[in-house]
Amino acid sequence: MQPLAKNSVGLWWLYGGITVFAIAACIGFVSEVFWILLLPAVILVIVTGIYRMDLLMLFAVVVTPLSINLSKTGLGIGVSLPSEPIIFGIMLLFVFKTIANEPIDKKILSHPVTLAIIFHLLWMTITTLTSSLPLVSFKATLARYCFVLVYYFLAIQMFKNIKNIKIFSWCYLIPLMIIIFYTTLIHASQGFSEQAAHTSMVPFYNDHTAYAAMIAMFIPLIFGYIADKDTSINLRIWAFVALLILISAIVLSYTRASWISLVAALLCYLVFLLRIKTAIIISGIVTVVAFIFIFQTQIIMELEQNEEQSSSDYASHVESMSNISTDASNVERINRWHSAFRLFDDRPWFGWGPGTYMFQYAPYQKWSERTYISTNFGEGGNAHSEFIGPLAEQGILGPIAFILIGIFTIYRASRMIIYSKDKRVRILAKGLILGLITYWIHGMLNNFLDTEKASVPFWAFIAGIVALDVYHFREKESFNDQKTNLSGNSNT
Repeated sequence: MQPLAKNSVGLWWLYGGITVFAIAACIGFVSEVFWILLLPAVILVIVTGIYRMDLLMLFAVVVTPLSINLSKTGLGIGVSLPSEPIIFGIMLLFVFKTIANEPIDKKILSHPVTLAIIFHLLWMTITTLTSSLPLVSFKATLARYCFVLVYYFLAIQMFKNIKNIKIFSWCYLIPLMIIIFYTTLIHASQGFSEQAAHTSMVPFYNDHTAYAAMIAMFIPLIFGYIADKDTSINLRIWAFVALLILISAIVLSYTRASWISLVAALLCYLVFLLRIKTAIIISGIVTVVAFIFIFQTQIIMELEQNEEQSSSDYASHVESMSNISTDASNVERINRWHSAFRLFDDRPWFGWGPGTYMFQYAPYQKWSERTYISTNFGEGGNAHSEFIGPLAEQGILGPIAFILIGIFTIYRASRMIIYSKDKRVRILAKGLILGLITYWIHGMLNNFLDTEKASVPFWAFIAGIVALDVYHFREKESFNDQKTNLSGNSNT
């Protein structure tokens, strides 16, 4: 009897698989277990992850802006589909491959940014063990591990090829622009009112602040693509079109924090452009902080006299940023911050546990600080700060660990911007770090890293900077080296 050819064996597997799925689908229809219909897609995802994890990771990036959090639907489940299950699956595959035969590069593990991230994760783990709500903290910490392992450690491997940084950014940007068109249509149908701007992006983004924060992150990177003369003219034209779309969306979002973050990014760009020394920058920051501390009473009294409300008039909307007396959004944010500080006072060392703020802050509110949008059920956002929130949830080391990540990332990016021989490295490093700066500034007023919408670009931007630093950064001969060489030549 003749053995079957390889093609015949493949066909038998194909026919057998189709038959098994057809039987399973029939059983699913009869039993009303409709999720069985998703089996082919699940199998395809698993096979792709095994053989081409990079493609699966990019697919997860594409679907992230388009994913819907089921907590915002009638199902009430706190999972974003399809992005979060895919990212979780990628994490499991990555961990398995790393343990089996593909250890992480020692140059990555010893990098100061990586060490800061490991410290951040370890401290989250410790505070999970001491949490007031262990299950809540376990879920929050597991999510953070998931995002960091996939979009920091795995992304660095993909970013060894410098072109993949651009591919990643477009994989997020193109679906984000689809959401922008959807949001603009909904917003236009309601007369572009300021109130409609808050919810037009639902259910894809929770509200206008998260939506605008992500748009702001990509604007500096797109500027870099336009400024790069080595990029093809067609890509630069598309980048310019994308920039116009992003800027229009930022304006229509009525999100004051995103406007502030872009102004801060512009100021940082001027610092890079003018090569202002680090000592001068630190002196300026210390002077501003000292001024605010010394004259805090007078500043608060002056701010309390501002009664300008958020509105569709842009001038009034900008002026309302400093209204801490009657603007409900601002007053509620201060209420959340004060509650976080009181939580910190009760548990200063280990905090209440990651993810627990929204369940614990209600008794720590004062009636005199509450607004008509205040709640006792953890609705309407978290602590409204990526720095103050960890202070309540993880104790004193929580925000310190997060700040250290920022300090080391900015330092390593700055070195590349100033000293790199490669123009591509300088442009990408500048776009990535300015994008991150928009988020860190935004993070003073809001917090979104518990969602995949923000975590995917945030950790990937940091991964891009580290990959550039480790694999693509070649330092110019420094001025001091040139002086030394000149002195040596003159002595001879």
